[in-house]
Amino acid sequence: MANSTVPTAYQNNIPSLPDWLNKGDNAWQMAAATLVGMQGMPGLVILYGSIVKKKWAVNSAFMALYAFAAVVLCWVVWAYKMAFGEKLLPLWGKAGSALGQKELVARSRLPASAHYFKHGLHAGELETSEIAPFFPMATMVFFQCVFAAVTVILIAGSVLGRMNITAWMMFVPLWLTFSYTIGAFSIWGGGFLFHWGVIDYSGGYVIHLAAGIAGFTAAYWVGPRLTKDRERFPPNNVLLMLAGAGLLWLGWSGFNGGDPYSANIDSSIAVLNTNICAAASLLVWTSLDVVFFGKPSVIGAVQGMITGLVCITPGAGKPSSFSLFI
Repeated sequence: MANSTVPTAYQNNIPSLPDWLNKGDNAWQMAAATLVGMQGMPGLVILYGSIVKKKWAVNSAFMALYAFAAVVLCWVVWAYKMAFGEKLLPLWGKAGSALGQKELVARSRLPASAHYFKHGLHAGELETSEIAPFFPMATMVFFQCVFAAVTVILIAGSVLGRMNITAWMMFVPLWLTFSYTIGAFSIWGGGFLFHWGVIDYSGGYVIHLAAGIAGFTAAYWVGPRLTKDRERFPPNNVLLMLAGAGLLWLGWSGFNGGDPYSANIDSSIAVLNTNICAAASLLVWTSLDVVFFGKPSVIGAVQGMITGLVCITPGAGKPSSFSLFI
């Protein structure tokens, strides 16, 4: 007779395993967070260090590395609660530490506080239902942390070869505190856009639009590079540039696949759509390079890849896979 005893690791009555914890969801969420983190460090560290001129390589790579480390500490000390904590303003949460052990081992919940209708027929009723994934708050804090880190690192791409590292070191915590947390709370953390029903599947507004506007503004105020530097701007290492781009591409599977907060069908569709869109965009950009310039371009292919990844992010799990070819 076969032994029907359930192994200890799979029993639900052991003290360290709460009833609400889903091991599969938790494992995937931590894996997805790690993939997103690898986009920034080492992905964008390598990409930035190799795509610029040799004289800027170390400074550019260090900008990305520093930003990742600085965001992690700022995030757990005060920024997570500003983005996903209790409401302070319609677009901002109350600052606070996300290091309390009881809070970190408890079940994750978004938004942190319930919001009710104040007027009309539905006064007193719950305005927007709470999201309660089947993994602990520690996993949620880390997952959202790497998103914030990648956002700041993306801004660095607009000022490579222009910005002093000391100025960058001051810019990172300030922008995280006074810009990123506002967008994150407004749309994801229980702010006014969250309750209006605005959907940002994986960061089209919170991450890419915010980083794009911030990068454009930063580049404007920092000013252009020297004329001699603008005339010719070859990458110092094409192979490493492709390696960094590859890490960015595959890391995007965690970027979009982790946002359903569960290892479910929606997550699978998001991962597949992400890769289809990136591949299609890369090939289209490469084909256009051949048509207009007579030969394919490695930098053009990387640009096409990134364009496709950014394009699919706001609704990665929503469109049919076939429609991505259009």
